Amino acid sequence: MVLLMELRRHISAIAPGGMVHLITHDPAAPLDLAAWCHLTGHTYLGPVPGDQPTYAVRVEADTLATEPRSPWHRR
Repeated sequence: MVLLMELRRHISAIAPGGMVHLITHDPAAPLDLAAWCHLTGHTYLGPVPGDQPTYAVRVEADTLATEPRSPWHRR
């Protein structure tokens, strides 16, 4: 859940079309990120090649907002 709270915070400062790369060792991250993107309308781009487990999300316009402390709940 902390990962999604951080993602939500970062996305709010990025214009549509921008990307966020998240580095995390959480084994559930690919599932959580894909589900959260489906919920909100952002695009989950999947893993990014490299030395650390990194995942990419593209920021989209006209998405659904979630609660700041509860990223699984829409506003």
